[in-house]
Amino acid sequence: MRQAIMTSPGEIEFRDVPVPKPGPTEVLIRVKSIGVCGSDVHVRHGRHPFTSYPVVQGHEFSGVVEGVGERVRNIRPGLKVTATPQIVCGRCGPCRRGDYHICDVLKVQGFQAPGCAQDFFVTESAKIVPLPASFSFEQGALVEPTAVGVHSVARAGRMAGANVVILGAGPIGNLVGQVARAMGAKVLITDISPFRLDIARRCGLRSVSDAKSESLEEAAARVFGTKGFGTAFECAGAEAAANSAIWAIQKGGTIVAVGVYGDRPRINMGFLQDRELTLMGTLMYQRRDFIKAVRLIHDKRVLTRPLETTHFPFEAYRSAYDFVDQEGERSMKVFVDL
Repeated sequence: MRQAIMTSPGEIEFRDVPVPKPGPTEVLIRVKSIGVCGSDVHVRHGRHPFTSYPVVQGHEFSGVVEGVGERVRNIRPGLKVTATPQIVCGRCGPCRRGDYHICDVLKVQGFQAPGCAQDFFVTESAKIVPLPASFSFEQGALVEPTAVGVHSVARAGRMAGANVVILGAGPIGNLVGQVARAMGAKVLITDISPFRLDIARRCGLRSVSDAKSESLEEAAARVFGTKGFGTAFECAGAEAAANSAIWAIQKGGTIVAVGVYGDRPRINMGFLQDRELTLMGTLMYQRRDFIKAVRLIHDKRVLTRPLETTHFPFEAYRSAYDFVDQEGERSMKVFVDL
């Protein structure tokens, strides 16, 4: 089978390797679609803080079950699926209390462990998340980033009736905003890209702001009036965005750091302390977040079609990255087809 390996930043080699065989509790998946993630792009540029080389990338994906191990039940060949990519120990403090997604020795397939950039991929049956037969393979690959949104929004608490700001209208910010709206929040999403703000509108996020021409305070006053906003999701991975949220949010508000930072940001801790703000992190998701993401997409409470930018064949994996680099803010979700 074909396998793509990033041997060093920006260098991808294709190898012919044997098709893996599923163990007793494992599932063999014929991979059909892989989404290119912002974190993958960081790896491409050698700027991901927790990835070394060589690495088989790919963690946003969907496919069809090709075979199952002898002890696997309730998963059959032909089923459309995706899977969670975490490898956890099950013994550390976070794992024992149920927070296995922040395992002390967490490895993520596609970063610290081999991912799915190959024709066939084996994973544990416990990680399998079935997809509706009606799902496209693109929708299946978008379950993973949607689950990021589900988990992030859950971190912030009750959304019903909340005024929420999303900083960054890339794929993750868009999906965080859609999930927050689905949970009952009034959402304002900001970005410096008119293209991405237009995609947000097409996804039903009507309140948008171009951060180049309108400050966050001005946008919040326009959308929320004197009530302001008490929750913000920083999805841009940008120092300026984080500090604008700290400046503009209501006292006592909550800011969730969702974006991946290539460079270490300087945060205005004086304002954070003085205004008694809560700044919290969020990492990935759990299986239940995947299941909720599937339901939200299936029920059309999260729209994915406007996020689909373009496709590349597997042999043009490098070209998919080139496209993301060249198109920049005009690229939302790029898919590699197998």
